[in-house]
Amino acid sequence: MVCAKCEAKLSKIVTPDPWKAGARNTTQAGGAGRKVNENKALTSYKDKANPVGTSFKPCRICRSKVHQAGSHYCQSCAYKKGICAMCGKKLLDTKNYRQSST
Repeated sequence: MVCAKCEAKLSKIVTPDPWKAGARNTTQAGGAGRKVNENKALTSYKDKANPVGTSFKPCRICRSKVHQAGSHYCQSCAYKKGICAMCGKKLLDTKNYRQSST
């Protein structure tokens, strides 16, 4: 669960989406799009998740490993607390909910 601000920080996929109306990675001029004849091996180096070279940080609440690059909270803690997994912004008031991981 990430907020709208952190959704832009998520990694982008290399292959184009078949549904082009809302896709970010098409070659059409309507969106941000990707470049024609672009070498994705060179340009997607920053966006690649490299689990060997990158050590994932522990969750700030439960100290388990976080499986998403750039996140501070694991998915289960973010769901239970109703916060964004990346920045910790409150997304949902969980006062009257029974939030469990099962």
